[in-house]
Amino acid sequence: MRLRHPDGTTVHLAYCTNVHPAEDLDGILRQLATYAAPVRERLGAPVLGVGLWLPYQVVGELTHDAAALDRLRDALSAHGLEVVTLNGFPYGGFHQQVVKRAVYIPDWSHPARLAYTLDLAHILAALLPDDAARGSISTLPLGWRTSWTPARHDRALRALDTLAAGLADLRHRTGRTVRVGLEPEPGCEVGTVRDACARLNDVDATHIGVCLDACHLATDFEDPGEAARHLAAAGLPVVKAQLSCALQADAPNDPAVRRALTRFAEPRYLHQTRAGTDGPPRQWDDLDQALRTPVGTDAQPRQPWRVHFHVPLHAPPEPPLTSTRPVLDDTIRTLLAGPHPRTDHLEVETYCWSVLPGGHRPPDTTTLVTGIAAELAWARDHLIDAGLKETLA
Repeated sequence: MRLRHPDGTTVHLAYCTNVHPAEDLDGILRQLATYAAPVRERLGAPVLGVGLWLPYQVVGELTHDAAALDRLRDALSAHGLEVVTLNGFPYGGFHQQVVKRAVYIPDWSHPARLAYTLDLAHILAALLPDDAARGSISTLPLGWRTSWTPARHDRALRALDTLAAGLADLRHRTGRTVRVGLEPEPGCEVGTVRDACARLNDVDATHIGVCLDACHLATDFEDPGEAARHLAAAGLPVVKAQLSCALQADAPNDPAVRRALTRFAEPRYLHQTRAGTDGPPRQWDDLDQALRTPVGTDAQPRQPWRVHFHVPLHAPPEPPLTSTRPVLDDTIRTLLAGPHPRTDHLEVETYCWSVLPGGHRPPDTTTLVTGIAAELAWARDHLIDAGLKETLA
């Protein structure tokens, strides 16, 4: 969907297709027909934006086979879909039975990450609508912190320099601008916006910036307004923003709350958990680790827990749990309620539908389509409340 900011800027709203499993082009095309097109129809939108996730196998096919790229382009057009952003964070296997830290491999110290991202940029340049100002790609925040070394950091920074040069060359040859946003995520080398400002201050800000994920901001108890000010002071653009909510437990030492949280401790994805609003938050790398902290022994027992578990925007979990939707509301206002938008690419990225606790997990295609459409409608309405207007073009 497209919306218009009061200053005239077109703001693109999409949903991320990494919620759907597919590891080949035929699977991607089925996603568009089975999910994205019905979501668009349910919303009554003339055009729906999709933030494509393309596994590396599909990227290789689209890069080396012009006919394959034509098939994708034709399918998007036939279903009334458009692409201005790609999710380049997962490399492949995002719907395996266990993903966890494998999602950070290869990291930015490995040549495969650079090659994958440059190929994504070329594909995106070919898919962009003619009237789109630019394209965006989100990517991982360098790598997971515990395996990071100074040597890896140096290699990663050199790779980002090569990436920027490649994006500049792409713009020169095609006239299409594609920017890449590193996405701060708890537990990574660039885990917070403050980390991004400290570690990415020498990147080419014309082509590289950050992808601001509201769930990640909330999980690490970062304030959206402060985050935006830090990024502006560092000269780092918000290439795109992901509209998402984390899971919150206000009374984590209550046994009933612990039991409710246990239902979200699942084996596929990593659910980094943080406790606290006063001082540095206490940190666990996964929810099951946090739950092993005995009730009543937490050093900060009255501080809430926030969990990196993307819960639906429009449907907070049942009590005694809640979500960080107030942080998302604040993020939307911070990015879009001012005289000029701080970003023009927005993506709903609730990839955890398939691992929600039983009873909340969509049992069939129709239910998932309904849920995704409801999230997008929620996002659209809140963007309108922030001063934007939906457009028909």
